[in-house]
Amino acid sequence: MKKRKKLKIKPLFIIILLIIIIFIFLSIPKKNNPPKKQIKLTEEEVKMKKLNNINKKIDYFNNDYIDRYISYKEKNPDLSITQVVKNVNMNLDYNYYENTKETNINNKDLILVNKYYYLKEDYVPDNLESINVKNANGDRKLVSNAKKAFEELSNTAAQEGLNIIAMSTYRSYEYQVNLYNRYVENDGKEEADTYSGRPGHSEHQTGLAVDVYNKNETYTNFEKTKEFDWMQENAYKYGFILRFPKGKEKETGYQYESWHYRYVGKEAAKYIKEKDITLEEYHATIIKDW
Repeated sequence: MKKRKKLKIKPLFIIILLIIIIFIFLSIPKKNNPPKKQIKLTEEEVKMKKLNNINKKIDYFNNDYIDRYISYKEKNPDLSITQVVKNVNMNLDYNYYENTKETNINNKDLILVNKYYYLKEDYVPDNLESINVKNANGDRKLVSNAKKAFEELSNTAAQEGLNIIAMSTYRSYEYQVNLYNRYVENDGKEEADTYSGRPGHSEHQTGLAVDVYNKNETYTNFEKTKEFDWMQENAYKYGFILRFPKGKEKETGYQYESWHYRYVGKEAAKYIKEKDITLEEYHATIIKDW
């Protein structure tokens, strides 16, 4: 039998064939894909886009404040969206004492009284009790649970050779009127507002705030004492926080006060201590009492 000769395909033929196939492929009419429908965003979705849809990332976003968030963000472009929301929740987009409203007294130990939230003139807290005379420099009153907690705190410190004594506690609205007016007369309104609450805006009216000293130093020097160091480490264990800490003047509206403590309960005090935040920030992110 004769062997079949192998068919040799020239490279030129292959190239021509490929060109024909490509030409045929390109000649086939393509179906026109219909243009994608543009989804029209709602007004709220447009606003949320400006805020990077932060409402889906944090649980303290308040839909009623959307316009305020956007406005504050535009004025403070360097702030993160999270910080924008937190600041607006604290009303920091308003001037102090602007758009004030009555505070929610149902928050009990966590009542918020500051330059945006006030107590009525006739508000007197329930269960005011006098602190034991060995723990105070006179007849000083706090709400019952705060009074018991402070006595325990003061007694424990005493066992370690320290004096933590209550020197100013509950103040009535009328008392604050006279005190604030005296400060204004001495230092002027602008200066007085940095360290004293206007009537109705003072935490002392809640019966949950206490100014302390150690008997030897004036209260304004409390930061220089061993008692202050002890309070830094232990106050939260009894439900107290340093109310106006250093570096938080914008949030609280007041200058740093090493002697001013506030009872908020052990759970809240522990959280505030661990997160290094103020009561304002706690309300803005945890309580969400809008």
